[in-house]
Amino acid sequence: MTEFFVTFIVVFFTFLIGEPIFRFFLRVFGLYAIVEEGTCHVYVLFGKVIGVIEEPGLQLLWIKLGPRALIVNWIGKRHVLDMRLDQQYLRSLPVNSEEGAPMGIGVWYEMFISNPVDYLFKNTDPRGSLAANVSNATVRMLSNMPLNAMLETRHVMSRAVRAEVSPKSHEWGYKLGSVYVRKVHFRDGNMIHQIEEKVVNRLRQVTSAIRQDGSNRVNIITNSAERKAAVAFAQADAIRPQIVGKALHAISKDNDVEEALFDILEMKNILEGEGKVTLLSKGSELTKQLLAAER
Repeated sequence: MTEFFVTFIVVFFTFLIGEPIFRFFLRVFGLYAIVEEGTCHVYVLFGKVIGVIEEPGLQLLWIKLGPRALIVNWIGKRHVLDMRLDQQYLRSLPVNSEEGAPMGIGVWYEMFISNPVDYLFKNTDPRGSLAANVSNATVRMLSNMPLNAMLETRHVMSRAVRAEVSPKSHEWGYKLGSVYVRKVHFRDGNMIHQIEEKVVNRLRQVTSAIRQDGSNRVNIITNSAERKAAVAFAQADAIRPQIVGKALHAISKDNDVEEALFDILEMKNILEGEGKVTLLSKGSELTKQLLAAER
């Protein structure tokens, strides 16, 4: 059991420490290389590119580079490039409209490495050069445009900038992808304040016009309703005597009904009037005389 544990411990530490060291020396001597997804390895020996590996995975350098793979990591150089799509946003590039208004344009664009060798050796700063070219092309292509076109035709402006920059970017192995004008704004604070005041005044005018139009419509509807009501009341007043006359004529055919009706009307008028009514029982002649004398 003791020999088993000793052997187990020796083998365990051998694989734990020795195996990474062994793989390190294999990579140093150029026997293999691991290319990650979205990266590219460019090998340079004595100032000359001897190999470009873009396929991801385990790569055997002695098959791709030959005997030079044994010394390229010692006296040569390996460049690891990121081939993934990248993005950048340039804020508030200064341009002037045809009317002389100072405008700012924000441009968003994509770029990626199309040729690793040209990217490494034809330009020391391809990313910065591409940003400068996009900025210059934006200012050159979009200046002196009519203000309304600058505010409305962003797609056309984006295509114009991309067509101007793309041929130059290919020369450096750095390809320009999509270009989009994301923001167009005024750069002068006083102009922005004046536009805000004009917009507020215009909104006030529109609001006032809407209110006035609403009031006019309400007045028209009210006047029309009042006119119709007045006509209806006038018609009612005109036909009222006729209706009342017909009713009285029908009542006058029966004397009892006529007398009862007029008694009721007389009693109603007395009750609704402001005069004071004193009710006396029958046969109270003395009371009547006393009341008359008091009046």
